[in-house]
Amino acid sequence: MRIAIAIDSLAGGGAEKVMINLAKQFISLGHEPHFLVMEDNRYYETPDNLPVHQCFADKDKDYDHFGRLGASVDKLRAKIAEIESRVGKFDLFLSNLDKTNLMMTKTGVTPLYVIVHSSVEEELSRQFKLGPFAYFKKLRAKKALNGQHLITVSNGIAKEIQAKGRLHPASMRTIYNPFEFNEIVAQSQQDNPQIPQGDYLIHVGRFAKQKRHDVLFEALKQTQNQLPVVLLCHNHKKAIKAAKKFGIEERLIIPGFQSNPFPWIKRAKALVLSSDFEGLPTVLIESLACGTPVVSTDCPHGPNEILTGNLAPYLVPRRNPAALAKMIDAVVAQPPSLENVEILAKVDATAIAEQYLALAK
Repeated sequence: MRIAIAIDSLAGGGAEKVMINLAKQFISLGHEPHFLVMEDNRYYETPDNLPVHQCFADKDKDYDHFGRLGASVDKLRAKIAEIESRVGKFDLFLSNLDKTNLMMTKTGVTPLYVIVHSSVEEELSRQFKLGPFAYFKKLRAKKALNGQHLITVSNGIAKEIQAKGRLHPASMRTIYNPFEFNEIVAQSQQDNPQIPQGDYLIHVGRFAKQKRHDVLFEALKQTQNQLPVVLLCHNHKKAIKAAKKFGIEERLIIPGFQSNPFPWIKRAKALVLSSDFEGLPTVLIESLACGTPVVSTDCPHGPNEILTGNLAPYLVPRRNPAALAKMIDAVVAQPPSLENVEILAKVDATAIAEQYLALAK
């Protein structure tokens, strides 16, 4: 099958990484995925046999602007037709992230499935605080999901959409994100001279309000242990500036974006997630696959579907630095067993790819 994966860009976010992993699995199963990226913003490397088509020129700024949307949709529709004239018709379209979803849902391509990677309500709530323009722009993108076939990356997102009733999709089902565990383990064993020799904690995530570095830093200020903390994020200056407010900047190690974060995760005493909301936080599953215990806020959505059984105690209320600090100390002092972690059996890349391929049949 020929599959089009549409997304804003290949910048270093979770959705981008998930889709690259899915595309690699499609290739391994003998299929032909193509990326349709709206703009050229790339951190992640892609295989040579994975075509990447840029749909808008660098000069096409604000292509999702209210006044330009119609023309942008026409341009995207024409670009897809041009690509299909060269490579053949696509058997399946997968759309990701708000800007792309807004346009792909108006192109008329079929069969189209929109992947919902995060909490709809939490994203709207955050934009509401930024003012009416930001809120209505986000609401417009979410309303584009009405009448569409949705794939949610966790059961929690699906339950939220059903319970709130804001959106009325044509269909909705959950497909977890794919993980190639042999590849993760192999990459985790690579050497990297930047990695600290002693014990440390790790946090992986872009420096954004959603990730709540302020909660993380306040928790670190309260921990009994004084382990250094590796931050794998883009914005070094903002992270240091924020950490200074809590007096813990000397504990931070910020090596910048890492195309292979797994050796860093594997060698950590524990990984900490402090987010306000997620979809299915990839980094928690990757950490468990590397054999590194995790502590996470019980945020909507995903962590409570990942940390089950003997790992459930390592969920703490979100926005509660004291509870997070206490559990960080606990996991450092006595790590849990990571044998037979339930979620790992549910997210095997081949099985997940087969679920996506079945959408086109």
